[in-house]
Amino acid sequence: MTYKAIFFDRDNTLTYANEQIKNRKKQLIESWIGKEFKLDYDRMMNLFEKANYPKDGLKSVEDEIIFWKRYYYELLKDEGVLENIEEKAEMIHNELWLKEKALFPEVIDVLEYFKTHGYKIGVISDTSPSLQLTLETLGLGKYFDCYICSDLVGVMKPDEKIYKAALSALNVEAKESIYVDDYDVEADGARILGFTSFHIDRKNSPESQWDINSLKEIINYVENK
Repeated sequence: MTYKAIFFDRDNTLTYANEQIKNRKKQLIESWIGKEFKLDYDRMMNLFEKANYPKDGLKSVEDEIIFWKRYYYELLKDEGVLENIEEKAEMIHNELWLKEKALFPEVIDVLEYFKTHGYKIGVISDTSPSLQLTLETLGLGKYFDCYICSDLVGVMKPDEKIYKAALSALNVEAKESIYVDDYDVEADGARILGFTSFHIDRKNSPESQWDINSLKEIINYVENK
């Protein structure tokens, strides 16, 4: 089989949370609330609702910026901050915007390999319209030919519509394409459509031939086909 394209998930596949920026946010908030700052998933989702995250997703980077400032405003208010909430919310946003991601060490080598071997390269992510900007900020813009985000497509993985949007964007078929995701259900969703699909788990031992610990294992796979 000759492949023409490879698609990657973003979070925990290409990138992980930048701990330095995460800690900076925590320090800022704690300096204003005078206690330890904690935020679990349920509370975060509640704050999303308070900040009016649209049910059909954010449709532009401009809308996303407005939303995040509103989200941080609601967060600070929920923490009991009373003074200059808007200014502090904007400060948090400015500290974090496009800076929250860091690259896994093998990413550039892997992208360079597939680019120089003539592959079209795309990213498929359950996220908002800043997807492209986050990867460009990390210096990856020259590698990608499409950026498919759930907010703009209107569905999340493993809905087949999002994978088909990626195939359409690069004018390739699923059988000509490779996909890799850190979430096995989303990797399976691509495989059902005919992708050669890998589940990346950097911590645990592989349970099948489609489980990998490093993106470099995909290079080994295509070179030995």
